[in-house]
Amino acid sequence: MPAGVSWSRYLKMLGSSLLAMFAGAEVVHRYYRPDLHIPEIPPKPGELKTELLGLKNKVQTHTSEH
Repeated sequence: MPAGVSWSRYLKMLGSSLLAMFAGAEVVHRYYRPDLHIPEIPPKPGELKTELLGLKNKVQTHTSEH
């Protein structure tokens, strides 16, 4: 077995590593909120602007509360 550990310990570590990887990917995906629609006409070079939609929504909500 790799690294001299038992199968059960190896599988537990593999499972927890995968779970941590998927959880991290979900957090990043929810924070950046990618725009998944495909435009009909691609933008010209320099026209494409990206925003942190998750952060923008939080700032708008926070400012509207005050």
